[in-house]
Amino acid sequence: MSFIDSIKARAKSDKKTIVLPETSDMRTLNAAHQVLAEGIANVVLIGNEAKIKEAAADLDLSGATIIDPETFAEMDAYVEELVKLREKKGMTAEKAAELLKGDGLFLGVMMVKKGLADGMVAGAVNSTANVLRPCLQILKTAPNTKLVSAFFVMVVPNCEYGANGTFVFSDAGLNQNPNSEELAAIAQSSAKSFKQLVGEEPIVAMLSHSTFGSAKHADVDKVVEATRIAKEEAPELKLDGEFQLDAAIVPSVGSAKAPGSEVAGKANVLVFPDLDAGNIGYKLTQRLAKAEAYGPITQGIAKPVNDLSRGCSAEDIVGVVAITAVQAQTM
Repeated sequence: MSFIDSIKARAKSDKKTIVLPETSDMRTLNAAHQVLAEGIANVVLIGNEAKIKEAAADLDLSGATIIDPETFAEMDAYVEELVKLREKKGMTAEKAAELLKGDGLFLGVMMVKKGLADGMVAGAVNSTANVLRPCLQILKTAPNTKLVSAFFVMVVPNCEYGANGTFVFSDAGLNQNPNSEELAAIAQSSAKSFKQLVGEEPIVAMLSHSTFGSAKHADVDKVVEATRIAKEEAPELKLDGEFQLDAAIVPSVGSAKAPGSEVAGKANVLVFPDLDAGNIGYKLTQRLAKAEAYGPITQGIAKPVNDLSRGCSAEDIVGVVAITAVQAQTM
């Protein structure tokens, strides 16, 4: 069974409710139809019911719950809740009502906060910043998590490395130039995400252009310090570094360059030193190795909200909905 098929099967086994706020986009409506048809999740759509039904005339959305912000029965309670959450930041009832009625992202996140939905998927027409802003303001970070980050699950065909060719690449979508403390936090979150989604033991490599002091540079020092912090904060993890990529995943190279390391040559979670490296790395793997790339998947938010690429397909949205549902199962 492929990675995404196993995720869909897990999602179906304990069905969660996912809100899709971008109902002006046909990809979202097509994805909602497919999610409902496959039984992957319950779906909440935000928007004008007549417009949604007109746009989706050829689709079966009868199983979806449609929430129209103009007629939503719980709107007053949601406005009151948002004011309580943000009153120290100057939120008023008037501003809260404007946000919740005019921005489906804020209403969707409030639905997750209030328990009407278990997670949200958006980003087909909104920027990452717009998707994450209400999450950070309303849901905030998960307990014992220092920052929100993003990763890709990479499934490389005919690959003997990683977990039968499956890896987590992190952070490949959000944090531009994390410092040592942030890299350590990303590593710990990524290990949890690998276990959560792949179901195997995470083996975490902190990547660099150096292996165990083979090069000297401030960029190497950052990764060395991040490794020290992560080991101190999560001593139970199989985590080591700094590693060049080949020393991290190729057993023969790992044993030659980093003898004695329990991670060298065995890593399945790859923590990149910055966003440039992570983004380039996942796209090289996707294009040249013809890998399946699932993400960016968000980690570190108190409840699961995932951001889509604006170039996504309906099938991509379906996959992210399934992943979001599985994340919700374990929270």
